[in-house]
Amino acid sequence: MTDSEITGFQSHHKDFDAITGSTPTLELLAEHRDYPFAHEAGIYIAETNNLWITSNRCLDPNGSKSQQRVYITRVDLNTNPITYEEIPTNIPMGNGGINYGKDHILICGQGSMTQPSGLYQMSITAPYTTELLKGDFFGRPFNSVNDVVVHTDGSIWFTDPIYGYRHEYRPEPCLPCQVYRWCPREGTTRAMADGFGMPNGICFSPDEKTVYITDTDRLHGDGTVFDHRVSSIYAFDVSTIHGQPFLTNRRLFAMADHGIPDGIKCDLNGNVYSGCGDGIHVWSPGGVLLGRILIDGGVANFCFGRNGEIFALNEHRLWRVQLGAGVKGALLGL
Repeated sequence: MTDSEITGFQSHHKDFDAITGSTPTLELLAEHRDYPFAHEAGIYIAETNNLWITSNRCLDPNGSKSQQRVYITRVDLNTNPITYEEIPTNIPMGNGGINYGKDHILICGQGSMTQPSGLYQMSITAPYTTELLKGDFFGRPFNSVNDVVVHTDGSIWFTDPIYGYRHEYRPEPCLPCQVYRWCPREGTTRAMADGFGMPNGICFSPDEKTVYITDTDRLHGDGTVFDHRVSSIYAFDVSTIHGQPFLTNRRLFAMADHGIPDGIKCDLNGNVYSGCGDGIHVWSPGGVLLGRILIDGGVANFCFGRNGEIFALNEHRLWRVQLGAGVKGALLGL
């Protein structure tokens, strides 16, 4: 099957042309038939031109749900064809992740029956040491920390749904499905938003005045789809009250009509991108669907590279999307 048969660009608004440029392309970089190696995280390291990704859940050969695991892979984008290697780690069921300082990344460990869920710091050079930085809310263990973003003030914001419990590798939840802010500098941890079915992806607008959070309650851990439940993105204003940030003015930003909106990112113009059931959807800052980057099988997560590059995680396949060279991800600004 050729790339053109399963991928493409679908415009819903004239402004999508400014994003794709005149000659957008999709390139299949790698395929791993043995297991879905390209599922989550998507952390681009500009200094080394490497990409870090996490796999989907893999059962043991006997199908035991108590022995599930996730693989973390480092992709070297400097070679042609690209090369990649699994990195041994003790992070339990790694999922979302983000750049963290010069020599580390943050990985959301969803936890296991014996290991805590939380934020794990991981070195990006051998021997790839890891450290659990945050694993509880004042003694109550997190459920299954899913995705994370770092504010320019150093605070770390993350989502905590109950997918681990639904997938039967975490004990019964001890906390609601919420969004948290942990500030290592201040030593403070706060619950910032609740009222979600399954809070999932999270990102800031380029000016950090808005937080976007996806709710993927339509899809539950056993694979059951509930069409009457939400598959939406919510926007919040970041307001300062008594010297502290609060999330105010909650509003429905957009609904994904195909699958669920999983990973979420912004470009420097404030456009909002989310991995959905048929690829990556792109909305204007005003919530208008501009277009889709169609990838058969959908995209759980993705990240921006340089000059309009997007690396799209398509389970068994890793794709490079080339948009207009002027498009830059808000996270790294490259």
